[in-house]
Amino acid sequence: MQKIHPLHKASCHCGAVVLALSLPHGLVKLRRCNCSMCRRRGAIVASVPLADLKILKGEDKLSLYRFNTRTAKHFFCSVCGIYTHHQRRSEPGEYAFNVACLEGVDPYELGEIPLLDGVNHPSDRQTE
Repeated sequence: MQKIHPLHKASCHCGAVVLALSLPHGLVKLRRCNCSMCRRRGAIVASVPLADLKILKGEDKLSLYRFNTRTAKHFFCSVCGIYTHHQRRSEPGEYAFNVACLEGVDPYELGEIPLLDGVNHPSDRQTE
């Protein structure tokens, strides 16, 4: 397993956006998702409380994308296009972040990653 530091930096491809993540318990809620957005971007994500993600550089370079219920806030670098993180719809007190953006971490070496069923998200269900 790769070394996940208690305080870890993450960045987009071009380096315009740099994040600091507090990860005292490593990668929490590590997963992939099959919703329409995640299927297309192919990212492996983990979660942190909102207070544990800080934008160190490039807040002005982040673009926001919302879709479907427009609840989740998906952020990506407006320069290189890399998805860095999003504020979760199912857990609005958390950010999910792109594990591939972590410095020194290769997501292909993480082994089997659980799949979250985003296609059948409970927030999408109509109540009768």
